[in-house]
Parts: sequence; C-alpha cells; structure tokens
Amino acid sequence: MENSFNSFDNTRVLVAHTTEVERVAFYKKTYAHVAGGVLLFILFEYVLLQSSAVVSFMLSMMDGYKMLLLLGVFMLVTNYAESTALRTTDKNLQYLAYAGYVFAEALFFVPLVYMAVIYTQGFDVLQQAGIVTLTLFAGLSAVVLITKKDFSFLRSALTIGFFIAIGLVIAGVLFGFNMGLWFSVGMCVLAGGSILYQTSNLVHKFTTEDYIPAAIGLFASLMLLFWYVLRIFMSRD
Repeated sequence: MENSFNSFDNTRVLVAHTTEVERVAFYKKTYAHVAGGVLLFILFEYVLLQSSAVVSFMLSMMDGYKMLLLLGVFMLVTNYAESTALRTTDKNLQYLAYAGYVFAEALFFVPLVYMAVIYTQGFDVLQQAGIVTLTLFAGLSAVVLITKKDFSFLRSALTIGFFIAIGLVIAGVLFGFNMGLWFSVGMCVLAGGSILYQTSNLVHKFTTEDYIPAAIGLFASLMLLFWYVLRIFMSRD
C-alpha cells in the first residue's frame, strides 16, 4: 500500500524523518496491531467453525465458478479495507476497516482450516504451519528493520506476480487442474516478497500516525504466507 496522507497533511511526519525513539514507538504500535489482528482472526475463526451452516456454505463455495466469485468478493473487501484505512484520519473508521478485513480473512480460511483439522485429525498441522509462518515473517521483517533497505523496487514484480497467480487460479478453476505443490511454494516466495515490501513501507512510506494502515498491509501478507504454508503442510498427508 502506498501512503496517501503525505500529499495533503503537512502535520504528519514520515517515519524515516523521525528520531530513533519515535521510530521504535511506531514499530511497536504497528506490530502490536498485527498481533491484535492475528488474535482477532483466531477468535473469528473459532466462532465461524462452530457453525455447521457457515462451514457447509464455505465448503460449497470451493467448487468451480463459485470459487472465482468468492475470490472476487474477497479482493473487493481487501481493496476497500486498505483504501479506507489510508484515506481517513478517523481511527474508529480505520479500526472498523481492519476488523472487517480480519473477519473476511477468517471467513475465507474456513474451508482450509476445517480440512486441516478434520482430515489431519487434530491441530498439529495448524500449529506447525503457524510456527513456520511466524518465524519467516519475523525473519523477513527483521532484515528490513535492521538494514533499513528500501524494497519499494519489488512493487512492480509483486504486481506482475499476483496477476500471474490470479490468472493461474482462474485457469485451474476453468479447466479443472490442480496447482500442485510448486504453485504453493511459488506463492510463499511471493508472500515473502510482499512482507519485505510492506515492512519497507514502515520505514520509507508511512507517517507516524499510519500504524493501522501499516498493520493491515503486514497482516494481509502474513495471512497470504500462512495460507500457502498450510497448504504445503497439508500436501504431505
């Protein structure tokens, strides 16, 4: 996400132009909000999985053209949440957009989490995928925050990569072929690049008041990585 505040609000200061103490405070707020998003996701996921109607409906949406419809709706929700958080200075609206996005993620994850629990007979695979995801996320974030390298050059490559991925998903649905293990590996690489890019924005693009929009971008990349790490773990069984 690009920061849209700087063009019209001169009272906001880019994180890169602040003191070390202010930067650390901004990072703490941002990652605290990412952690809050993860906890809220777990809560939403637990509640949604308690409803057999929700589970049945979401499983039915995994078939054929319904999957494309679900993906399209999810992309619209994602875009709306990110744009709303960036375009308003109202923290209540930003939190509402964030919570709505987390709920959409939880709903989208219902079929995958359900299959992971039912078909692997427990929560072990979820725990393993979660640990790997958080470890990769922390490592990639640390690389950017320690080196302060600008990874904004990844934006074009990520955009192209995501369009190719969406095209492959659509082709897979239309022609009935499975993406397979290597597609999941490739998407993990793409998610890793997205984490580098979003973390770089913390240093070079956002202002000190943008911790909620920054958290949404990081949370989105984290969940993308978790989705495909989980698929890789499930493919072993």
